[in-house]
Amino acid sequence: MNETQITAEIVEQHGLSPAEYEKIVSIMGREPNLTELGVFSVMWSEHCSYKSSRIHLKRLPTTGPRVIVPPGENAGVVDIGDDWCIAFKVESHNHPSFIEPFQGAATGVGGILRDVFTMGARPVAAMNSLRFGPLNDPKHGNRNKSILKGCVEGIGHYGNCFGVPTVGGEVVFDESYSLNPLVNAFALGIVKKDQIFFGKASGIGNPVLYVGAKTGRDGI
Repeated sequence: MNETQITAEIVEQHGLSPAEYEKIVSIMGREPNLTELGVFSVMWSEHCSYKSSRIHLKRLPTTGPRVIVPPGENAGVVDIGDDWCIAFKVESHNHPSFIEPFQGAATGVGGILRDVFTMGARPVAAMNSLRFGPLNDPKHGNRNKSILKGCVEGIGHYGNCFGVPTVGGEVVFDESYSLNPLVNAFALGIVKKDQIFFGKASGIGNPVLYVGAKTGRDGI
C-alpha cells in the first residue's frame, strides 16, 4: 500500500506549524504517516491541548489544604467538610459550537458532566459563560443569531436529558466574537471523600471498550 507523502501543505491543513511538525519528527525519530499526523493534529489542537492558554492556566492556584485532586484528573476535587467533597470542571467548546451550534454546545456540557461523574461524583449543577457576535451585525447577524439559538438550546437540552439544572450563566456580545463564539461550560457534583474514583488502570490484558455514535460535523 502506498503511503501518502507528507508535504508542507498537508501539515498546514492539519493545523500544525512547521516547528510542531519538526517536533513530531523528533519525537518519533522518523517522518509520521498520514494517520499518525492526524492523531498529533487532534491531540495538539487548541481544543485538546489548550496550547495557547495553558501558560495562563498555570497562573491559577492549584494547591491548598482542601484540594483533594489537583489538575491532571478528569475533574478537580475539593474537600468541603463532613467527609463530603465537590468535583467540578470547566471546559470550552468553541470551534465545535461554531461548526454545529446545537451539538457542539450540547457535547460541551456532556463532556464536563462525564468528567464529574467519572470521579464518582453526582452532578448537581451546571453553569456557562458565553460570547457571541452582535445579533444586528450587518454582515454576520443572521449567522450570529443561529449560533446563539443553537448553543442555548444545546446547553439546555443536554442538561435536561441528564437531569442537571443550569443554575447560572452569562452572555456577552461583541464584534470580536462574530463567527468565533466562546462556549464555556461548568459542572459541579458532590461525592463522599472515600468514594472518589480515579482515571487510572493497571495490569496487563485489561479490555478496552470503545463505544459511541458516528462522528458529526462538529468533530464529536
